[in-house]
Amino acid sequence: MDQIADLLTRIKNSSAIGKYEITLPYSKMKEAILNILKAEGFIQSYEMVADKDNGKSTLTVIISRTKTPSHLKQISKPGRRVYAKNAEIPMPLRGLGTVVISTSKGVITGKEARKGGFGGELICEIW
Repeated sequence: MDQIADLLTRIKNSSAIGKYEITLPYSKMKEAILNILKAEGFIQSYEMVADKDNGKSTLTVIISRTKTPSHLKQISKPGRRVYAKNAEIPMPLRGLGTVVISTSKGVITGKEARKGGFGGELICEIW
């Protein structure tokens, strides 16, 4: 199962029905994406909870009530990866939206990648 698609779908569906707290399995990629969503104001906070009984960790995410994401779209999928050079990084909503990109420097926003001169794999777009 695609973990990034699961994360984006859970956030989109829960904010649509007014449920602002979700729990999902932990991964480092999800945590990096949640860091960006927190910096952009789409989520209030998240917390990693380690389960000592079975050794699996979970993430508890609290979605922002003031700035809920109206559009979450996964760009790179397991069957088709999408890469972009520095000059080719898209600007959703003419710069008002956010693109999450995986670079050699980690998972960052499209604005940071353009500013730093990095290219990489386009993960998702949010506004």
